[in-house]
Amino acid sequence: MTLEKNTNIATNNATNNAKLNTEYKLKQKCDSPEKALLFVQQQGIVLVSAKGPVPRLTEEIVGEPIKGSWWAHPQSHHLFKILEAVSASDQILVCRLMNAKLTLVHRRLWPSLVRIAGHLAPEQLAQVREQHTPSGRHVTHEIAFPDWVPAAIFAESIHIDENAALDDFSSCFVRRPFIK
Repeated sequence: MTLEKNTNIATNNATNNAKLNTEYKLKQKCDSPEKALLFVQQQGIVLVSAKGPVPRLTEEIVGEPIKGSWWAHPQSHHLFKILEAVSASDQILVCRLMNAKLTLVHRRLWPSLVRIAGHLAPEQLAQVREQHTPSGRHVTHEIAFPDWVPAAIFAESIHIDENAALDDFSSCFVRRPFIK
């Protein structure tokens, strides 16, 4: 019984610490394009706003969880400016890697992504570019894989172990594909 209590206390402490760390982390705002880009670089993979197993950039920008659409958030204009700047960076791939939701992948992971391309659907790897026209219309353009991939990234991907590349994206997969 003492062991159970100690385990429960340890579990409760771990849960509380994780909760505190999450709350603290969310207070660290990515309130500029530079900070948001650094956040994506550190994480490697983030979702723009959808729920999933990786952080949401919109919540990191405002420093708190967002209920409902971020477009309705009081800081929506600020969010839009930062998301637009980050998405336009040559260091960021915008695609629909996770559950067909907008996903940001930092350039440091592109060689691994190219290496595991055979395990993914073509639509997951297409580069997504969103354009907001002067009239306010929203237009999405997609560049098919591998048309968006720089030659240097292809060259680097050849030297990456496939299992190591899959590990880089383990947070994106429900089940990790088996590789012999």
